[in-house]
Formats: sequence, structure tokens, C-alpha cells
Amino acid sequence: MVRGKLVVQLVGAKGLENTDFLNDMDPYVILTCRSQEKKSTVASGKGCEPEWNETFVFSISEGTEELFLKIMDSDSIGEDDIVGEAKIPIEPVLSEGSIPITCYNVVKDEEYCGEIKESSEREYEEEENLGGWKESSY
Repeated sequence: MVRGKLVVQLVGAKGLENTDFLNDMDPYVILTCRSQEKKSTVASGKGCEPEWNETFVFSISEGTEELFLKIMDSDSIGEDDIVGEAKIPIEPVLSEGSIPITCYNVVKDEEYCGEIKESSEREYEEEENLGGWKESSY
């Protein structure tokens, strides 16, 4: 079983639909890789062009296929609003080792509503050394 870490740099977004009527929205991102969930900081007042420049690390194993990003608008009154979602395939990172900063479409209700930028790289975990004949002194 292949194991390692997926290192994701969440850069920013552009062209997002403003879900607040009176003010600029306060977007944040929930990143999900299989059962692991991470949350970015809230880009307070950054509206439709937020920047995060944050790094997140996920443990991955064979069968991990995509990273799921959900962009939310933090609201002080009521529930946070969903701005949009993006699915990022993991296969290019696994085969290439790293992917430079790339824009991915953000969709909501199957309609384009902006772009989100991120880059990813794969870090291999060291296999646990249990010793054996190669390390024997005899």
C-alpha cells in the first residue's frame, strides 16, 4: 500500500459570486481528502478575490482520488453560505510528484461561479525500519 502525505497550498480565488447583499463576503475554505477535513482562516472582508496562502497536509494512501474544496461565506448572523465547490483530482500529483499553482473551476448548482488557485505536492513517508538480514553484523 502506497502511503504518503499530500501537501496542499491554498493560494486564493477570483471571480466568486458575492453572497452578502450589503457587505463584502468573508470567505473561507473547507478542504476534504477522504475522511480528513481542514479549514482555512476566514478572509474577512476580502469579498470575491480572497487570498489565503495557507498550507495543509493530508495523509494519503492507495485509492485516494480527489481533494474536495468547499468555499463558504462566514456570516455573523445565521448559517454560513455556500459560495461554491471544486473537485481536484489527486492522480496528477501522485504520478508527477507535484503540481504548480493551478486554477480550478468553482461550481454551485452545476454552474460556474469563479476559480480557486492551489498547488499540491506529494511527500513519501519513510517505511518503518524493522531491521533484518541487510543490517545484521554477521
